[in-house]
Amino acid sequence: MATRPSPGERLLGDITQKGYEKKRSKLIRAYFPHPGGMEGMSHRPPFAPPSAARFHRRRSSGTRDERYRSDVHSEAVQAVLARHVESNVAVPMPSKRRSLVVQTSMDAYTPPDSSSGSEEEAGPGNDMPGMEHWMTRPAHLGPAHLGSTSSSSSSTQSGGSGNAGRLADSLAHTHLSHPHLNHSAPPDVTGYSSDSSHSRPHSERHIGTIARNTQKYGNAERMETGDGVPVSSRVSAKIQQLVNTLKMPRRPPLREFFVDDFEELLEVQQPDPKQPRPEGAEMLAVSGEALGVVTNWPPSLEAALQRWGTISPKAPCLTSLDTTGKPLYVLTYGKLWSRSIKLAYNILHKLGSKQEPMLRPGDRVALVFPNNDPVAFMVAFYGCLLAEVVPVPIEVPLTRKDAGSQQIGFLLGSCGVTVALTSDACHKGLPKSATGEIPQFRGWPKLLWFVTESKHLSKPPRDWFPHIKDANSDTAYIEYKTCKDGSVLGVTVMRIALLTHCQSLTQSCGYTEAETIVNVLDFKKDVGLWHGILTSVMNMMHVISVPYSLMKVNPLSWIQKVYHFKAKVACVKSRDMHWALVAHREQKDISLSSLRMLLVADGSNPWSISSCDAFLNVFQSKGLRSEVICPCASSPEALTVAIRRPVEDSSQPPGRGVLSMQGLSYSVVRVDTEERLSVLTVQDVGTVMPGAVVCVVKPEGVPLLCKTDEIGELCVCSVATGTSYYGLTGMTKNTFEYMYNMCITCGCLFIICGLVFISGKMDGLIMVSGRRHNADDIVATALAVEPMKFVYRGRIAVFSVTVLRDERIVVVAEQRPDSTEEDSFQWMSRVLQAIDSIHGVGVFCLGLVPANTLPKTPLGGIHLSETKQLYLEGGLHPCNVLMCPHTCVTNLPKPRQKQPEIGPASVMVGNLVSGKRIAMASGRDLGQTDDNDQVTRHSIFLFLSEVLQWRSQTTPDHILYTLLSSRGLVSSSLTCLQLHKRAERVAALLLERGGLQEGDHIALVYPPGIDLIAAFYGCLYAGCVPITVRPPHPQNISTTLPTVKMIVEVSRSACVMTTAVICKLLRSKEAVATVDIRNWPPVLDTDDLPKKKPPALYKPCNPDALAYLDFSVSTTGMLAGVQMSHNAVGAFCRSVKLQCELYPSREVAICLDPYCGLGFVLWCLCSVYSGHQSILIPPVELESNPALWLLAVSQLRVRDTFCSYSVMELCTKGLGLQTEALKARGLDLSRVRACVVVAEERPRMSLTHSFSKLFKDLGLHPRSVSTAFGCRVNLAICLQVCVCVCVCVCGTSGPDPTTVYVDMRALRHDRVRLVERGSPHSLPLMESGKILPGVRIIIANPETKGPLGDSHLGEIWVHSAHNGSGYYSGYGEEVLQSDHFTSRLSFGDTSTVWARTGYLGFLRRTELTDASGERHDALYVVGALEEAMELRGMRYHPIDIETSVIRTHKNIMECAVFPWTNLLVVVIELEGSEQEALDLVPMVTKAVLEEHYLIVGVVVVTDIGVIPINSRGEKQRMHLRDGFLQDQLDPIYVAYNM
Repeated sequence: MATRPSPGERLLGDITQKGYEKKRSKLIRAYFPHPGGMEGMSHRPPFAPPSAARFHRRRSSGTRDERYRSDVHSEAVQAVLARHVESNVAVPMPSKRRSLVVQTSMDAYTPPDSSSGSEEEAGPGNDMPGMEHWMTRPAHLGPAHLGSTSSSSSSTQSGGSGNAGRLADSLAHTHLSHPHLNHSAPPDVTGYSSDSSHSRPHSERHIGTIARNTQKYGNAERMETGDGVPVSSRVSAKIQQLVNTLKMPRRPPLREFFVDDFEELLEVQQPDPKQPRPEGAEMLAVSGEALGVVTNWPPSLEAALQRWGTISPKAPCLTSLDTTGKPLYVLTYGKLWSRSIKLAYNILHKLGSKQEPMLRPGDRVALVFPNNDPVAFMVAFYGCLLAEVVPVPIEVPLTRKDAGSQQIGFLLGSCGVTVALTSDACHKGLPKSATGEIPQFRGWPKLLWFVTESKHLSKPPRDWFPHIKDANSDTAYIEYKTCKDGSVLGVTVMRIALLTHCQSLTQSCGYTEAETIVNVLDFKKDVGLWHGILTSVMNMMHVISVPYSLMKVNPLSWIQKVYHFKAKVACVKSRDMHWALVAHREQKDISLSSLRMLLVADGSNPWSISSCDAFLNVFQSKGLRSEVICPCASSPEALTVAIRRPVEDSSQPPGRGVLSMQGLSYSVVRVDTEERLSVLTVQDVGTVMPGAVVCVVKPEGVPLLCKTDEIGELCVCSVATGTSYYGLTGMTKNTFEYMYNMCITCGCLFIICGLVFISGKMDGLIMVSGRRHNADDIVATALAVEPMKFVYRGRIAVFSVTVLRDERIVVVAEQRPDSTEEDSFQWMSRVLQAIDSIHGVGVFCLGLVPANTLPKTPLGGIHLSETKQLYLEGGLHPCNVLMCPHTCVTNLPKPRQKQPEIGPASVMVGNLVSGKRIAMASGRDLGQTDDNDQVTRHSIFLFLSEVLQWRSQTTPDHILYTLLSSRGLVSSSLTCLQLHKRAERVAALLLERGGLQEGDHIALVYPPGIDLIAAFYGCLYAGCVPITVRPPHPQNISTTLPTVKMIVEVSRSACVMTTAVICKLLRSKEAVATVDIRNWPPVLDTDDLPKKKPPALYKPCNPDALAYLDFSVSTTGMLAGVQMSHNAVGAFCRSVKLQCELYPSREVAICLDPYCGLGFVLWCLCSVYSGHQSILIPPVELESNPALWLLAVSQLRVRDTFCSYSVMELCTKGLGLQTEALKARGLDLSRVRACVVVAEERPRMSLTHSFSKLFKDLGLHPRSVSTAFGCRVNLAICLQVCVCVCVCVCGTSGPDPTTVYVDMRALRHDRVRLVERGSPHSLPLMESGKILPGVRIIIANPETKGPLGDSHLGEIWVHSAHNGSGYYSGYGEEVLQSDHFTSRLSFGDTSTVWARTGYLGFLRRTELTDASGERHDALYVVGALEEAMELRGMRYHPIDIETSVIRTHKNIMECAVFPWTNLLVVVIELEGSEQEALDLVPMVTKAVLEEHYLIVGVVVVTDIGVIPINSRGEKQRMHLRDGFLQDQLDPIYVAYNM
């Protein structure tokens, strides 16, 4: 590890700790003083580690896996945690909906299962002893060093949250702003108050809020920002706690980097100059003793069976037990011999026909027998050997979806297995189909199931006898092995290797005839097979097989059988010794004095030493001698590698070593002292097997011999090993022909010093930042943290996942049903601290799942690869999750440091900027366009009211507007004359009842329809200024009515005009309870208009006078009113008319909200100006009839239609499965020339493409779908009306919208880098439409206000006659007016006045040409400046992160992200069970890390519909933020990533 920097240099995310403190003090100066030290933190002294006898302690219940048991290690962990108490900062506990807290019933007590993985897959580690002076150290795992400070901390929450609440209160109002940008947000006129005494200082007006009661947050949109976060806000206090935890120092920064195909550089691990390095001499190969030659050893195992079956037929061979422990069946050697011969005959002669037998010698056969039937398995195994077919023992498939079953099937298929031998009981228990047949299991070949009971077999002829040969190089059997990734390999063992292995075991263990051996292990593979099935027959031993089912009921059963049968040998695992310790109740009727050898099969596991010592300590009084315990090391490839021999002399203690865990992580042996916290004690596993040669090689690269103090991989050269992986030649060469002629990789890490020491298995190693960590070591550390209250039966799985080009550790444990949420969270926090301090590595994810839910192996262990697969797929369904990416992800790119800009003189020459053309483009000239005579006649009118009067006289019966109902029927329509007359009556109403004067503001609160249009023109006739306002929602008045009141007050409306229904709604009880109606201006009901006309129609005297106010809310929650003059309105309508070629003969369908922006202009203004008929479809009607819009377009044969993204999304989701039904109803979209999506955002390519593809079969041409772009300062900048080839007669000419692919990483650095489609990190951007006539665009630097070159990312500035005149507010905002609406370039063309859109984008000159023959300039919008997030010095657009999140899981329906202080908050909507909510947290965190190099601070999982979306289909992220901070979202789960 690199040298830890001084506190002032420690990095925290993207700023140093000093910088963070400086920034934080600025924010909270007004709330509480800058902390000067460790104020408020506990200064309790660390707990003294308990002393005393470590193995005399009694535990109350069996909740821990004893093979990881170490009291010294527990004391070490507790000491580490005690030290953390002094420096802990409170960590916010995750929030969970009550319905998600499911208490599962506690199973009836059964002893603990194996815990860290399956029996075969338990995670390994790398520890090695080295010199002889530590060989006799006592076997205690000492405490661990505090090498690094844990970033996770105790969940004990600090006292009152008042200060945190006030801090959150202040920050809740501070909307996203960038102090370094000159482009500031528009005035937040929500801060206006009618009481002048409460007006804010000028400098604060843009962030003010209107004073009101905090309303309940609902799914409906909220136009206002939150009134402030309550002091007692639960979420806000937690976020402040999380911010505080981020002050904890990170690991040292890494110095060197590599290029990730771009300028973004991921940090790469640099070797620590202080890391330990091997210093010893090169290790030599070690040979075992010579394999003795005994004259009476049989020439083969079948010959041994023949000898004992004929000489001693009544000698007991195998005794099976039932679930009560009573003998179920005693198999004698005579019975084994005769039944094996019978089975061999039937295999060869009764399967298939005489001419075509199914099995021939050398064919592979599956043995499928349960773990409680060793007799049938033994008969089948030896029957196969006698028939010279190759047995492949596998587990019984209980269901079609068993963990690992598919991989077993792949092995059977690759081995060419067609026959499966099984017992009668097992065959009856297999799953059956409706016809009674055994179904084909997933991934399995088609098998013939053959029952081996004698009653189902034919007797062989008296003259038939199996041919028994001497052991040769033919394959004897195939043993399956499960790899780390879950794949299953078949290890082939030759007959000579089988016999030699049995001989070496006989010599090493001192086996003699008629000895009794108690076997608790799985008899189908590994040590249980080698000792209990094979070597026992060679020596005519009696095996007592204890089934797993009996061990679960009576953990002492194997000890009772040793005592009852006076057994000399017992084969067990550490787990079995632990179970006996748990169940031990001072029983006096047992004795272990007969044992001469207690074989510990998993003695190579470093943590088995604790079980061995504890077992010896308890049962020494029962006659157990220390020299009896014999651990061994083995692997499927090398078979038995080493075994400790039973000795008569107990004066020689076994070898012990106390090793430094830090040294082990660097593959180096370093002797340590027990007083240190971070040490591991290992025991020897004896000496090398007879006849074998062993060496240690480096695990990576060229297989070079290790040094004497270096840890490596064990290689064995012996006859008694496996031969190959069946059918896998390449892997066989890498493993079984490693070096020399016959060298087998055993897959273990170890040291030799006369004796063999194992520190773990290769499959269990986790490589993190260049250091190796043993999964079993991490399991032991987790179990040492008060496990009995939390971990169910000690079941913990540890594995690694790849995140950001490095391995990250994941810990998953089963939670006890009776543990509480808070206790579990505290335990998780302490586990993170312990692992971080003892192992010096951070945990990426720690999850707790309900009891008995992790995938199991046949013997009850955790199936590690299946668990990992479920984690990656989001199928674990945890009940608690704690993510710690801040701790373990240390290779993020360096935060971007912005460089000073180059001066203007050095970059601009003529029309070139930095060697590129200035990014400037313009639409057609309004003054040079051709027009027909009718329009030319009325083009002299300066005001829209005059145009309406002219049309009412020239074409009085021409229909301008048609409103459709939800059924698609015409509910009302307006001709030119009807609209003129209704507008006159509205004007009379205003002048009569309202007593209004010229220039007064009128709020029009109408639903979408004809009344709104008539009221608008009535205001123009009366000389008033209309403001269209969305009416309150009847079912959500408490949320929507304050917005109406706010706009009315901010706009200083003199009266409100609305319908009778809404009048009644405004006076309802709910409305009165929400707002004070006494402050409302007069409300006029327009349902009953006066019959008379006004005395005179108003005609403005100045074209620049105010025509109407356009109030809208940005996606960041800012409410702004833009002033539109009569001149701008006329220019706007003319520009749209020319772009879309609108004439009185045209019909246009409009499905937009008519309250602001281009939607209002198309709904109310364009038809009067251009004379075309507008078919109005209120978007709200599509909620009850999604097909309304498309059916109307089809039935009315409309060629041009406008919609919003929300309408398009509703059709895509709601009609996706109804296209055939719609086609049958006659829906035909082939006449559609242009379907334009109106939006103020980057075009949503995926949605438009999905829409085009979905309705292509209904005649919609893909080229007809296009986009429009506008913003607050200019309601329409681009509008693309594509022309389909099939219907192009007189449409607008121009190129189709183009698409480019840019590097998303370059955009973060405010640069544009074009890449090919499909490139990594590519982002598709579609042209936002054709620039409108009369519009000029330039791309400018938002900070320096200088022009940028072609294809450079900058702010879009616009110059047009229909730009807005400025923001309207109750007080002057001269600074914002000049900055937004009257900006000038800092150099170049400094005379032109531009309006700043607040959107980032770029111009690119394409190879296409427009109608005038000029090359086409395409505008690409990237995103809004005010929405962009500055994180780690880079600019991120929320839509990019949200797209990545939505792709992570099929159940994520919608997503929104926003920043909070220096945290990224991700809110996701879950479609599915609430139990799946926590699966999404690690998936979302990983996806954002991988694709955007950002650490997610908070993940919020909510129900569908919580993310507020406005009528344009845009997410209201800041409203969502306010709801989150005020705890109004009712989330399913809130995860705080530490």
